[in-house]
Formats: sequence, C-alpha cells, structure tokens
Amino acid sequence: MSNESETTDALFAGAEPPTDFVFDAQVARVFADMLRRSVPGWPELLRTLGLVAARVQVPDRPIYDLGCSLGATSAALLARLPQARIIAVDDAPAMLDGLRERLAEPVAAGRIKPVCADIREVPIADAGLVVLNLTLQFIPPEHRLELLRRLRCGLVRGGALILVEKVMWPDADTEALMDGLHQDFKRAQGYSAMEIARKRAALEAVLVPDDIETHEQRLRRAGFLSYDRWFQCLNFVGWVAH
Repeated sequence: MSNESETTDALFAGAEPPTDFVFDAQVARVFADMLRRSVPGWPELLRTLGLVAARVQVPDRPIYDLGCSLGATSAALLARLPQARIIAVDDAPAMLDGLRERLAEPVAAGRIKPVCADIREVPIADAGLVVLNLTLQFIPPEHRLELLRRLRCGLVRGGALILVEKVMWPDADTEALMDGLHQDFKRAQGYSAMEIARKRAALEAVLVPDDIETHEQRLRRAGFLSYDRWFQCLNFVGWVAH
C-alpha cells in the first residue's frame, strides 16, 4: 500500500541548515525518517492507533485524518479498517504529494481523499472518528479550544477523537528528565548534538506543547464527556475522547 523507501534526514546537518521549520518539499522528502528517529515508540504508536480506531470508530461514517502529512496515520487506519473512507487533510501541498505517491492505491480507489486545507477551516461533518496525530501542537494555542469544539460538533453520536501530542511537564524535575531522555533517544537514532540543537531552535516558535492537565481540561471544555490515555512513551501521550 505504501512506498517504504525513505530519504535519510540530514536536514539540520548541513553547513546552512533551515532557520525555520516549514512543511515544504525539503522536509517532505525526509519526514518519514524524521518521525521514526524523533518520536519514541513511533511504529508501535501507529500500530496501536489502528487498533484503537477499529474499536472506537462508528462504522460506515467518514474518518478525518487532520494534519495527515505523508499519510502514515491513514495507512495505519486502513491496515485495521480496510473499507474505511478517510478524508486526509493537510495544508502543505508537498506533504499531500508524498501521501498520493505512498498511498496511490487507496487514493485511486477512493478510500483516501486528500484535501489541501487549513484544518481550522475544513468542514467536519458526519464523522465517525477524527484523528489529530501530532497535529494540535502546531496550531496556535489560542485556536486549539475552538478547533476541538468544532470537531466535537462534527462527530456523529458515539464518534470519537484520537489525539496524540508531545507534552511538557509542570514539574521542573520531570520535565528535565523526560526532555533529557528524548534527546538521548534521538542521539541513539544517529542524530548529532548539533542536529538536535538546530532542529529544536527551528521548531521553538512552531511546535508549542501543552501539559497533560491543559489537554484534558481543554477536552472537557470542548464538550468531550470522557477521555482516556492509551499511549505514553517518554513525552508523547495519546488519548481517545468521546
């Protein structure tokens, strides 16, 4: 279903690395490798996300993969829900080009509908499941509650939201431990200290994490009556909310 070839991420290793993180063609070429080497537990996260989706989705209703990038989440959904209809939304044309290449068969069959749009503006209706996999953290904080409220209103009765985010910790010692372990993980994947520092600087104003309590309070305020954590690996956490 997917193209397994990937380009090794050396985006921040060159003499003149990018100063700002932008989801352009340069990032799209290395993004699959970047995720695998930057997100602890990424393969298992995707596999488990598919299992969660199969249990909580409402059959015969569309699934929205918001911030779909190259389609890794959509592929994980189809692995467990081969007849699903997925609306895959991203505002980066280069990412959607990569999705169409990697998932050409389900796109051609109409199982995945790529949509180039801002997820804050795309209509959400009659959804049996909405997935935000490492997406909300890239939305300006002041827009996050309104987005979740709109997603909640777009779900059918019994529908669910799957949310995965990088989190920060209110306790300084815990934050230092988890952040240090995350840097250790990236070094173990072959990233140099220079690459890690450069990428952190590039992402600083783009990826703004919240702590767990902020996420859960926001889900309540958005109208979700329940939320359960189904994944945690270091400073990455996944919830399912109804």
